[in-house]
Amino acid sequence: MTDPARPSGIDALFDARQAERRAPSVVFATFDHDGVTHHGARGEVAGALPGPHTAYRIASCTKSFTAAALLALRDAGQLVLDAPVTDFVPAFADVALPTGDSPVPTVRMLMTMSGGLPTDDPWGDRQESITDDELDALLRRGLRFDSVPGTTFAYSNLGWALLGRVVASAAGRPYREVVEQTLLGPLGLPSTGFEADVPATGGVAVGHRPVDDGWEPLPFSGPGAFSPIGGLFSTTTDLARWARWLSSAFDPEGRGDVDGVLSRASRREMQQLHRLVPGRGAHPSGYGFGLFVEEYPDFGTVVSHSGGYPGFSAHMRWQTATGLGAVGLENATYAQVAVPVSRALDGMMADTAEARVVVTPWPETLAAMPLVEAVVRGREVPSGLLSENVELDVPLVRRRALWARELEAVGGLLDHDDARDLPAAESATPSHRVWWLPGRRGALRLEVRLTPEDPPRVQTLSVRADTGR
Repeated sequence: MTDPARPSGIDALFDARQAERRAPSVVFATFDHDGVTHHGARGEVAGALPGPHTAYRIASCTKSFTAAALLALRDAGQLVLDAPVTDFVPAFADVALPTGDSPVPTVRMLMTMSGGLPTDDPWGDRQESITDDELDALLRRGLRFDSVPGTTFAYSNLGWALLGRVVASAAGRPYREVVEQTLLGPLGLPSTGFEADVPATGGVAVGHRPVDDGWEPLPFSGPGAFSPIGGLFSTTTDLARWARWLSSAFDPEGRGDVDGVLSRASRREMQQLHRLVPGRGAHPSGYGFGLFVEEYPDFGTVVSHSGGYPGFSAHMRWQTATGLGAVGLENATYAQVAVPVSRALDGMMADTAEARVVVTPWPETLAAMPLVEAVVRGREVPSGLLSENVELDVPLVRRRALWARELEAVGGLLDHDDARDLPAAESATPSHRVWWLPGRRGALRLEVRLTPEDPPRVQTLSVRADTGR
């Protein structure tokens, strides 16, 4: 089987896409904190093989740029995230809310897809070119809500169109100008922009939709009031650069960082799970600010966003712990390029030892282990080992009686030298530790949690027989 972690394996994923005729063309790249590590392309654009400098619509990946612009304005004191949208879009005041006690959606609610508006992908994707006046007229005609604002996730493009207006109102200049001058220019993204004539040296891919056994080209929609939801064009080179800059907020060495654009703290804020998305994917996941956030059990946080527009499919994703990531762009409607991009990153993480979640316990956590073992074996409690709640919660005399039953259940403890194979000690957090002591009929499971004091003390002490060992 081809290893999807290797360049040859990643290439094979996209070879299969072309064999399945998912799109007329695809471009893809992998990266880490230091730069692009591999790129490839399949198919044709204007009769030639596309490449890392060929621009495609990135569709809803644009939302991350809108979010970054909003946070830059917030950090500059020009915007409060908990302000109602009516502060920036006066026409929204004519919208009847779903209940008498509903709050007006705030900027934060809209950024986390919890403004109460219904999911609107097919409709929203066709609204890009409407004017601000037409958007105002739409609001004044009234809106329908799926839920009370601030209570439930629903993917709303209309909400992000409103956020584009928030950017313009707070900045006092057009949304596009804010994105171009605040983000695209300073970050060196020359082939990213809102027009089909974006200066990409590899040309611009035309979008298509499948028709019978072939492809039908689609016209580009022009920039307008809905551009903040998905209007950008970009290349794999620029999109990987964008993703690297976002992920650099988690890199202690700051590789890929650029000073003066948006603080590391604000970029990390974008990549936190602010609103749970029930039932999405195989891992717990939710929405941050313009980005989806997944929690892998073995690899920790993976951040991503897909883009789907008439004629285009886009996806970007990365692991915050290592900066490993991948991007892919295709020029076909509903092509779902997220599938091979996700497989590529999953393979890269599985092949990288540093990508696995490893919690390093505090030195005090490790130092507590032999002291706790000695207490469980019957010795006196060293001064300063246990916090006061331990005795208050369950007096030590009673604890010793309970421990005696657990010790009896495993037939008493063996010396460490006589130990059979036992699970490795593990920590969920630096202040936590679980480990096992060998018994004659199983093992004794010990667990401690330390206090937030400095120096910390043991606040939780659990002892339980594990007779299945």
